[in-house]
Amino acid sequence: MGASATRFIRRVASAPNAKALFSNGSRSATTKNGYLAPDETVPPLPHVPSTSSDHGDNSLETLSSSGSSRERGRTKRKNKYPNGQPQTRITSDSAEGPGKVAFRRTYSSNSIKVRSVEVGPQSFLKIKMLGKGDVGRVYLVREKKSDKLFAMKVLSKKEMIERKKIKRALTEQEILATSNHPFIVTLYHSFQSEEYLYFCMEYCMGGEFFRALQTRPGKCLPEDGSRFYAAEVVAALEYLHLNGFIYRDLKPENILLHHSGHIMLSDFDLAKQSGYPGGRPPTIHHSETNGTPMVDTMSCTADFRTNSFVGTEEYIAPEVIAAQGHTAAVDWWTLGILIYEMIFATTPFKGKERNDTFSNIRLLPVHFRDTPKVTGPCKEVVVRLLDKDERTRLGSKSGASEVKQHKWFAKINWGLLRHARPPIIPSSSNGLDAVNFRHLKESNSLHLELQGVAGAGYSVPPGPGTPGYDDGMEVPADGDLFGAFNSVTLHYDGES
Repeated sequence: MGASATRFIRRVASAPNAKALFSNGSRSATTKNGYLAPDETVPPLPHVPSTSSDHGDNSLETLSSSGSSRERGRTKRKNKYPNGQPQTRITSDSAEGPGKVAFRRTYSSNSIKVRSVEVGPQSFLKIKMLGKGDVGRVYLVREKKSDKLFAMKVLSKKEMIERKKIKRALTEQEILATSNHPFIVTLYHSFQSEEYLYFCMEYCMGGEFFRALQTRPGKCLPEDGSRFYAAEVVAALEYLHLNGFIYRDLKPENILLHHSGHIMLSDFDLAKQSGYPGGRPPTIHHSETNGTPMVDTMSCTADFRTNSFVGTEEYIAPEVIAAQGHTAAVDWWTLGILIYEMIFATTPFKGKERNDTFSNIRLLPVHFRDTPKVTGPCKEVVVRLLDKDERTRLGSKSGASEVKQHKWFAKINWGLLRHARPPIIPSSSNGLDAVNFRHLKESNSLHLELQGVAGAGYSVPPGPGTPGYDDGMEVPADGDLFGAFNSVTLHYDGES
């Protein structure tokens, strides 16, 4: 496949489905140049009175109490919390109602302009804490210069060294800094100080998808609603796979809701990049059933296998438990678990203890409860995604295109997903009250560094066995553990 064709496929990834790319039918299902909605002016947020000047000693506060959404076993990872999403305007007078939002990001990483970092910790005022993980915190912050709201993820270098999570932070930055997709959270700034790494991201006013599910009757969604959100997840996974990344940690806690109700994937520190940076060029396969050409996203990860034992207990794939190594097919397994949980409010293989869950995952077939009733195609897609043999699992041959072709998704207009009204419209909010997030108490004040975007500050003599390094992380020649973390500001086409 030529370089121009490869660039085209990456640009339209997840916009039209593979069938629409090659069909001679109506073009109305596609988006124009990847744009998602008409351009609209985004009004500034209400001013938040500041108790200190722009040059004052502002602080962020950390949380000492537990902030877990639910008790769910995790492997090599404790808690997952939101990253963030931006302030945009809802046009309630449109035909789409509250679901229609000004949103003009393209699907191409080529539309990202990288600049030297334009902000520092002192550029923001903390409003409240949104979440807490084992090595960091997520805060709702306001940029003093523009009054815009962002979610700021602050990671402790000391904790990352002790927990061997440096490489994970670098992977997360690479994914966020190179991704430009409507269903993946957007990074605007990344920088570091002597003690911390900072990710300044879009603020998702809708909060955690898991929390949104908990407020629904029966803590679940009807089949049509589950299909809608499953489709948006498929689109996001397709984009990640096209760029050579395996997500490996799909679950409701890692999905955020834009205030329009559309989803945003977040938390990429368990993601794994294939050995081919940027992903191998996609290839074209033909459907075995109808001969339809399909973009093969599995080829982009070059059949990459990794042996890491990571994931969330109830979502972990059988090949991971068996220590056989795993490929991008694990993401399709987790999609099957997610669909089941959205519909039945529980995961299909949950046991009393961790070992019971693992045993169920490896040995038991999927059991569907009598209620709620689901269609035959729904049961079939779940069973095929939860195939314990990764070689025959739905999506294992050509990736997202294969999943999209399943008859359960026949109702989905892939090209216009971002324009459709979502099943869940989050509670109305001005953004400042964070009504869709859990209330977390704050303690142990953490002062924002005022020296701007300083260097790492954690240099150690290089050598084998250096404490704090992740497995497979090369020792920097200068001993700077965080030297590969880039301090940058990202500008996106179509955004002011």
